[in-house]
Amino acid sequence: MARSQTNRWLQNLPIAVGMAIGVGLFVNRLWTPQISEWQARSDVAGTIACAFLILTGLLWQRVQPKLPDAVELTGPEGFELAPDLDRPLQVELAWASHLLLTNTVTRSVVVYRGDRTAGQTLLRRGVLGPQAIVKPGPIVQRAIDKQQPIYLVDLKVYPGRIEFDYLPENTQGVIVQPLGDRGVLILGANAPRSYTNQDERWIAGIADKLANSIEAATL
Repeated sequence: MARSQTNRWLQNLPIAVGMAIGVGLFVNRLWTPQISEWQARSDVAGTIACAFLILTGLLWQRVQPKLPDAVELTGPEGFELAPDLDRPLQVELAWASHLLLTNTVTRSVVVYRGDRTAGQTLLRRGVLGPQAIVKPGPIVQRAIDKQQPIYLVDLKVYPGRIEFDYLPENTQGVIVQPLGDRGVLILGANAPRSYTNQDERWIAGIADKLANSIEAATL
C-alpha cells in the first residue's frame, strides 16, 4: 500500500469506528424494551466516545491535509551535457542535478546560459521534454531580469506554460531560478504545489553555487 493511501486510511479510521459505535448504540437502544440505569450510563459514555473519535478523525484530516497527487511525466529519461564545457563544470552540473532529482520532487532539470537572442543549453537531465533547444520566454526572461525565482505552483493553470516546451508535456509545477544575470535553472515537478519553502531555499543555494562556477568557467 502506498504511503499516501496508508495515511488516508489512518485518518479515516477514527471516524469509521466512531460511526460504528454510534450505530451500535442506536440499534441496541431500539431492541431494548426497558432501559436500566446502568445501560443509560453506558449509552452516555458510548455517545461521548463516539463523538470524541469522530472529532479526532476530523482534526487529523485538517492537521494532515491530503498531499497533491503525483503523475508519471511523459518523455524519455536522459542526461545531456554540453560537450564543450570544462570537465570540472560538467562534474559540478552532474552533481547538482543529481541532488535535485534525488532529494526533491524535481523530475526534470534544465540549465541554460544566455538570453533571448543567443544562448546555450548546458544540461538536460531526468525526464526530457520534446524540445532540446531552450528558447527563453517571458516568464524565464522576467526571472533573469528581476533576479528573482518564479515558482509556478500548478503549471496547467498558467497560459504562459507554452514556453516550457523543453520540459515534459504534463509537468505539474515549475521553478525558474536565476543563475546570475545571464543564466537560469529550470526545474519541473511531477506534482502541483509540491515544493516546500525549505526546498526553495535549498534550490537557491545550489543555484548560487552553480552561477559562480559557470561564471568562472566562461571568463
